[in-house]
Parts: sequence; structure tokens; C-alpha cells
Amino acid sequence: MSETIVNKKAPTELKTKDFFYDLPESLIAQHPMEKRDTSRLMVIDRASGKLEHKRFYNIIDYINPGDVLVINDSKVIPARLYGHCEGREEAKIELLLLRSHGLDTWETLVKPGKRAKIGSKLVFGGGILTGEITDIVEEGNRIIRFDYDRDKFSNIYEILHQIGLMPLPPYITESLKDNSRYQTVYAKDEGSAAAPTAGLHFTPELLEAIKAKGCAIAPVMLHVGLGTFRPVKADRIDEHIMHTEYISVSEKSARIINERKAAGGRIIAVGTTSCRTLESVTDENGTVNPISGDTGIFIYPGYKFKAVDALITNFHLPESTLLMLVSAFYNREKMLEAYNTAVEEKYRFFSFGDAMFIC
Repeated sequence: MSETIVNKKAPTELKTKDFFYDLPESLIAQHPMEKRDTSRLMVIDRASGKLEHKRFYNIIDYINPGDVLVINDSKVIPARLYGHCEGREEAKIELLLLRSHGLDTWETLVKPGKRAKIGSKLVFGGGILTGEITDIVEEGNRIIRFDYDRDKFSNIYEILHQIGLMPLPPYITESLKDNSRYQTVYAKDEGSAAAPTAGLHFTPELLEAIKAKGCAIAPVMLHVGLGTFRPVKADRIDEHIMHTEYISVSEKSARIINERKAAGGRIIAVGTTSCRTLESVTDENGTVNPISGDTGIFIYPGYKFKAVDALITNFHLPESTLLMLVSAFYNREKMLEAYNTAVEEKYRFFSFGDAMFIC
């Protein structure tokens, strides 16, 4: 079943500035921990307000037999390309592939935009990949139809792995020595322009220990694109429009999640992307449905959660939709207090930073 899911926004007086906090630049993590599960973990009990400081491998102590851990198994592609306009090598172009519109047609961000006119032809990797801009869509993004030698390459992903770069966020200024560290250990389905970062903390050994404890693991998929990390420019948050992203929930995963929920287990979402996927496909009765399609769901305070009982997440940028989501799941004022505590305790922030478990 394929459809587009866009939630009905609840009116709110909250403004973007209501989600601001001060963060010293020194606390923005520039590289991952040497061992994934040794990052710090802040545990927040929503009922009591109790806050604990742990290590991520301690997460197993807070997971119960009968729970289900819902992971996003989307895989990051080397989505950043550098090239030039055809016949003009001095006219440099930077491209970020956002989402597929069919294997060889992609929605992209192009810099500089003034060179990205409809009909413009672009060259990458010395000519092994070319593209033509065919359309301009929302926010000025470009649709590009790519071409390459299909006798040499079976698909565009093979070329991307040869000439593309991992699309690290702009706040990470140090180079990444090992591209696998910007992938979860369970990444499977290629298509994301950024990592579902809450999952970066898990190791194969920790996942096996979680399963051995009696917690099921159910994969869902959201290809991370502009909707996840696009900044909020509107003054009032309910005026922000989310960019849609592709999601998919299999019949098997939906069945596992529904069975565990019916038996009294908790649905634990690993990351805001898993959370948004679940909330997009869950009906008003709390049933998770197997759906593939686009979601533009925007979760902020006032939203009533239908599926998720607990959330594993990283520490997010000020005034971001991700901070708004976690504030909806807990409480805006208390969440900002927790963030200020994290700053005081010198937690590491953002993609390669530490984690939070809200239960």
C-alpha cells in the first residue's frame, strides 16, 4: 500500500525561538567515539522526571522482555558530488542527492543555484556520470536526470560509491577517516542523504544482548532527506512546512510491533526517523499498518503520540524540528532543562554526539 501521509497540524502559539538553547561550539562532536556504545547516555523517566547519567551500553538495563526496538535500516549513500557545467570546467557545481524519483532521476540541492537552470548539463567524475536539470521544485531544489554507461555500471549507486562523498552535516568540519562510522551497523536499504544518528550507538553485540533479553527488533525505513534536517525559518512553528520523505513498513515488522504492543510491551523507537515513521503509519486505534509512501509528518508540542512509548535519540540543534519532536514526547520546558544539564555536564552534541533515552 502506497500513500502520502501528512498530519493535520495542531494550532499553537509556540515560536521557533521557544526552542533555543545556548551551546558552546566545543561541545559539537567532530568524530564518533572509538567504540560505538561507549558514548554517554542521559536517561529521563517521564513519569518521575528522574534524570540519570549512564553509558550507552547501559541501555539494556532499561529494556524489558516483551518490548520491541524499532530501528530505521536506511543506508546513507555517498550523496555529495562535485563537478562542473558541460563545456565549462571553471563553472564548478556541488550537488547533494536528496531523494530518488526513479533510479536515475533525483531531487537535489545544487550550489551555486544560479548555474542550475533547466536544461543545464553537468559532468561528474571526469565524465563517468552526467546529468541534465529537468525541473525546479519546492525550495528551489532541482530535478536531475542522470546518465552513465550501463554496460559498465549496473546502477547509479555503483558510481556514487566510486566518486561520491559522504554527506556530513556542515557543523562537522573534520574529515571522516572511516565512512562506515556514518552508517548504522544494521544499515541495509540505500537512499538516505544523512544518517539516522540515534542508531549509530548500537554494536552487533549489544543488539544480540538485547534480543537475548527478550526484546524483539523490528526494522522500518525512512530515507533521510531534507525534511529531517531542513531549518525552521518560520516565526511560528505551525507555519513550517516539512519536506516529504519516503517511508516503508513491512507486514512482518507491523505484525511484530502490534503483537508486542497487544501483549503489554513497549514500542521503543530508535531515533526521530523511526518515531516519525511509526506515527505516520499508526491509526487512531494504535494499530501499526504496513505502508510504503511519503510522509510529511511534523511533530511538535500538542501532538498526541499513537504508537511510540519510549524514544532513543541524540541531542539536536537549537530551534530544529527534531528538538520540537522530543519536546512533544516529553515536555518543552523540562527538555530544555535537560539540554542545559547536558551542556553543564559537557555531553557531546549532534550527529556524532551522545544519546538520550526518554522512557
